[in-house]
Amino acid sequence: MTGEDATIPVPSGQPVTLQDVIWNAPGPEGLTLRFRFVAPQIAREGGGVDFDTAAADMLDLCQNYALQRLSETGPVPNQIIISLSDVALPFGEAAPDATQFFEAFSIVDGQCVWDIY
Repeated sequence: MTGEDATIPVPSGQPVTLQDVIWNAPGPEGLTLRFRFVAPQIAREGGGVDFDTAAADMLDLCQNYALQRLSETGPVPNQIIISLSDVALPFGEAAPDATQFFEAFSIVDGQCVWDIY
């Protein structure tokens, strides 16, 4: 599944767009869907959107974006990973100059529940 050009609303108000969804790379909990987003305003240090703010955005993206699209992806995964990157990156490639944030979630009673990742 490839990205969409539309900005996706998140609590922080930062512009976020879907880069892609990776469904064929198993995670530590078995079947895992990775929703990868570009969020140019996230920052490592000072200025921009910090990790705590971005974490709330990632929970919102899991709950209000990813969960709504599970029926389009096939079997229900054991885990959803939401990632934000300040630039579009190829999956699995190291990019030391890029800022990237990740959160993993289990699905419990139709809700995203934070996992230690």
